[in-house]
Amino acid sequence: MSGPGEPRPGGAAGARPTVLVLDAAPGEPAPRLGALTGRARVLHAPYGTDTDALRAQLGEADVLLVWDFLSDAVRAAWPGPGPRPRWVHTASAGVDRLMFPELIDSDTVLTNARGVFDGPIAEYVAALVLAMAKDLPRTLALQASREWRHRESQRIAGTRACVVGSGPIGHAIAAQLAALGIVTALVGRRPRAGVHGPADLDRLLARADWVVCAAPLTEETRAMFDARRFGLMQPGARFVNVGRGPLVVEDDLVAALHQRWIAGAALDVFEHEPLKPDSALWTAPGLLVSPHMSGDTVGWRDELGRQFVELFGRWEDGRPLTNVVDKDRGYVPGN
Repeated sequence: MSGPGEPRPGGAAGARPTVLVLDAAPGEPAPRLGALTGRARVLHAPYGTDTDALRAQLGEADVLLVWDFLSDAVRAAWPGPGPRPRWVHTASAGVDRLMFPELIDSDTVLTNARGVFDGPIAEYVAALVLAMAKDLPRTLALQASREWRHRESQRIAGTRACVVGSGPIGHAIAAQLAALGIVTALVGRRPRAGVHGPADLDRLLARADWVVCAAPLTEETRAMFDARRFGLMQPGARFVNVGRGPLVVEDDLVAALHQRWIAGAALDVFEHEPLKPDSALWTAPGLLVSPHMSGDTVGWRDELGRQFVELFGRWEDGRPLTNVVDKDRGYVPGN
């Protein structure tokens, strides 16, 4: 049988490749892949498929579409030596759930959904900044209790933001905040034109009114926002995380909010999702909680499906794939 980098033998020349879709939970729409009719044999691994059954399906597949991008099923079922997908695509920007040694060390190509979520997440971050500056959560709470209480709100033009993560999402956030008149600094893995390196992070945190985390989850970034980093921030600063939950030490954030080290925060991603009802994050003072929805605008699933079909066309024609993840770094390198 063929290896991951070689054509898989079929019954006849030009046999259709097999695309395996790792389906999301029941009730979640499946990807629209009608454009692949006659071009590929599309199989589905239903949500909760037994590990051994999924391993067998992976051994038959040329391509794997990880539609359930929050699942760890691929990690558990990835085949050992022998046939396995030559290309894996995940319907998400983050690829941390696929960064396991067997896939990293293989010659299987990994791509992600880079480009789909940039604008929506940037808009969401801008909405969070405005909501916190204008005290909208309290306005809604006072309205619910029919209480008239005049207050002053914060002007955001001229304030400073530090955006951590210099990929397309980070760049889109920086541009959106700059359009609101916020002076924005972007921090990435290495310094380059318009981007600060890690050595500047602590200095920028100490002067920022808004700290936005949009970094990929890697061994270098895991738990990067901890008690020390929250302690560097100004008492009036607010923190926003739209990257990955494990980038933040959540207990340290809760403590920082209770001790008023910072003025507020907003989390759209969490170490464990869904967030448990007894989590201390629900009641932490000044914290806005949203259920991992910052990039999910109307039609986002259709856009993800179209992106995969376009990538499949490149793969089918033997052209280089875009959005290829550097498996040593854990993200798609920028320019």
